[in-house]
Amino acid sequence: MAAATPTRPPPPMLEDDCALFLDVDGTLLDFALDPAEVAVPPPLRAILQALAGRLDGAVALVSGRPLATIDALFAPLKLPVAGMHGLERRNGGRQAKKTPRPPEALLRVRGEAESLTHRYPGTMVEDKGTGISLHWRRAPQHAPAMRAFAEAALPRLPGYRLQHGDHVVELRPGGADKGDAIAAFLDETPFRGRRPVFVGDDLTDEHGFAVVNARGGTSVLVGEREPSAAHYWLPDTTAVYAWLESNHRTLTE
Repeated sequence: MAAATPTRPPPPMLEDDCALFLDVDGTLLDFALDPAEVAVPPPLRAILQALAGRLDGAVALVSGRPLATIDALFAPLKLPVAGMHGLERRNGGRQAKKTPRPPEALLRVRGEAESLTHRYPGTMVEDKGTGISLHWRRAPQHAPAMRAFAEAALPRLPGYRLQHGDHVVELRPGGADKGDAIAAFLDETPFRGRRPVFVGDDLTDEHGFAVVNARGGTSVLVGEREPSAAHYWLPDTTAVYAWLESNHRTLTE
């Protein structure tokens, strides 16, 4: 049964006093069967750079990917970034938070996960350094096996948590989420005193929506996932791109 279209209005245009926070996969970029296969179109970099200029630098990417991977994707553009769901964060030239070294137990779990993917064709393991993600976008029928493996492995990783997402489950260190990252940015220049706007698609973005809503900001859900705390809606990445482009044009007029 298809999901019902969310009954939310499209987001308003950005004001000059906004701080813009953007998820990456599923929001700015379409999902790929392999996360390493995504590509950033050059016009998107130019639009983000222009928006950052007009908003006095108050534009940040907030993603589940590692910070270094995000920088490589968007190079040469280098925005403030929260990676690994907030476990890593950089504002300007300052690295405010770094992830710890992975425990030995994670290395063993990673090896077992790699073996598991050989038994379930179409699944894959994404190595995130201090965490791993199990993907099944190519083979959705194997979702129960991937989730069961992650749930069974979690007790062997003290301090870790499960992060569920779109055709993925992640074993990652606890202690931070996207809401924490956005809140931390809002306590710092150039984000301090601005009204937050956060655009995201996945379950992991709900923490960010909660923080933004509590601060009187604008929360924007991408896609038809329900339920969500977001107040506004865009149907897909193409609509996000068009909204950003419209804001770019408006801010430069």
